[in-house]
Amino acid sequence: MSKADEERAQAARLPQDDVVGILLEQHARIRDLFADLKTAEGEHKQQAFDELRALLAVHETGEEMVLRPVTRDVAGAEVSDARNHEEEAANRVLAELEKMDVSGVEFDARLAQFERAVLEHAEHEEQEEFPALRPARAEEQLQRMGRRLRTAEKIAPTHPHPAVAGSTTAQWAVGPFASLVDRVKDAVK
Repeated sequence: MSKADEERAQAARLPQDDVVGILLEQHARIRDLFADLKTAEGEHKQQAFDELRALLAVHETGEEMVLRPVTRDVAGAEVSDARNHEEEAANRVLAELEKMDVSGVEFDARLAQFERAVLEHAEHEEQEEFPALRPARAEEQLQRMGRRLRTAEKIAPTHPHPAVAGSTTAQWAVGPFASLVDRVKDAVK
């Protein structure tokens, strides 16, 4: 069983709207997209990267807006700050990748490094954040967080914005405006 399949199975055992279940499903999809990018070519490769870029942008924004404040309370500032710093670094690399030609060798090399960092970040969340969160919050609270996460992701930017990454306050202040600009850009593209 692949790690993505394990994440999906774990998510399936959780109640609907559970924030951890939602994030595990997204981690699985991120893994799928990285795997697809390794063999994709041409337009398909660009589409897979665009989907990965958008998923990572909204996923990380949602985590910073909904999950990190709770993580700070239940796991401590060290864990919360470490995850935010990882997301800030990932956002910078994602912005670089977005400017590159997906058919180039340089893109593939940079993407491979990026994949390792993103998957390590997901492992940190799954091993440090999620286990601290579950016993500290009732299931109803976890489901409420899941619904808030989905709402936040609907107004989240679909492109990387390194200037606001890693900051819950900046995400709430700038995110909706950046999202509007991103979604218009996506529609025109």
